Amino acid sequence: MKKNLPRLLALLLPLSGWAAAPFSGETTPNTLLETITIQDAEINTARPPAPLVTRPEFGIVSAGLIDAQIIHRARDPKRGLYEVRGTVTPKGDYLVMFPDGGHYGGAGHRGEGKVNDMLAYRSRDQGKTWTGPTVAFDLDYNQHGFIPFIPRGSSRIYAFGTQPIWGLYEPQTPGLSENAPIGYRYSDDDGYHWSEVRVIRPTNDPQFRGMSVMRMTETDTGTWLLGSHEADWTYKPLMTRQYLLRSEDQGANWELLPHARHGGWYASGFNRMDEGRPINLGNGEVLLMTRTAAGNLWGAWSKDDGKTWSYPAPTPLVHPDAPPMLFKLSDGKTLIAFHHNRSKIQSADLAGNRAQHHDRSEIWFATSVDGGRSWSEPRFVFATALAPFFDNIWRDYNTSYLDAFVDHGVINIFCPHRWERVLYLRIPESDLGKFPTKGEFLH
Repeated sequence: MKKNLPRLLALLLPLSGWAAAPFSGETTPNTLLETITIQDAEINTARPPAPLVTRPEFGIVSAGLIDAQIIHRARDPKRGLYEVRGTVTPKGDYLVMFPDGGHYGGAGHRGEGKVNDMLAYRSRDQGKTWTGPTVAFDLDYNQHGFIPFIPRGSSRIYAFGTQPIWGLYEPQTPGLSENAPIGYRYSDDDGYHWSEVRVIRPTNDPQFRGMSVMRMTETDTGTWLLGSHEADWTYKPLMTRQYLLRSEDQGANWELLPHARHGGWYASGFNRMDEGRPINLGNGEVLLMTRTAAGNLWGAWSKDDGKTWSYPAPTPLVHPDAPPMLFKLSDGKTLIAFHHNRSKIQSADLAGNRAQHHDRSEIWFATSVDGGRSWSEPRFVFATALAPFFDNIWRDYNTSYLDAFVDHGVINIFCPHRWERVLYLRIPESDLGKFPTKGEFLH
């Protein structure tokens, strides 16, 4: 009983204050590195250059303008947790959800069966304290991630995402263990209870299988746009294709763009493009930002409500083989892109060039006032400062896949730090101009 007491307390007590929260299961050490690399500069974590500060309780070096909290640590650090997503509910709560346990694709490929749960935390005081975790969906299959979506003028919350439903998902097919149906649930009681899943069957490709974990968007006319991609790991290196799922009737019918499989977008020379994030720009215009292995985030634009698109092309945002992290500020017009701002290896071989995961260790941001066509000079936010523990570069250095929303002038950021903890950061919008550029702390 004594051995299980920390786990029971973590499940029963609310999280409070701006300090490391209780967690269940074993922990990983919070051992700081003596030096870390930011861009090409060696930074002494005991004496970082002003205006940076070391936050040992959170395992990061950051600009000194950030409130931080650890909401949750993985129940089993070796298995980890995955994409964290949050939203403001129709009643004003903060709802954060993420899968805790093994990754659905790896578990399916290895025949492990059910290994993870979609966990939820809720805050009723704008992120000061949290209650949880609870199991959001009591399912017999694994989860990928929570894509929160609340249509304009609605009190219904949707949870879109990959649905690896046994019988519809065939993980044992060589190379295709990540491709599954895409679908959604909804809640009409502020995210406490959820409907059964609805599987999306595009009219031009009813058996579409892919993966979706990036945020979606709604256009001014009410059209819904959701990114999805397919992957085939039998190709050496990996092959991926990027698509958009488009619905003009609030999810009743969908079309797969730009074409049915396998006619998705890709970056020439790399045979890959994935994890696209559409975002409405207004007046019929939409931006789609995508992950590539080419050293930059790429962008495509539609001027007709997402029906037709320019072919994706590089943006100025330097970024490794990692997803876009794109959001809007509270004015509803200014875009903010969190990006890694370094890419030392441009290779489509995600498995064979693991060293490129070092480039996921630091977070910067840039803003755009012209729909993503040009971007401000990047400003530094934070970098991981923890010593390797997992003996896995993909785990030890990850700050990627972060999510954000703005509420009451505060940017709320949720990061699956090292795929082991939910790191929650708060930044007042009014302080964005105070974050340092590279030249202001790296000389």
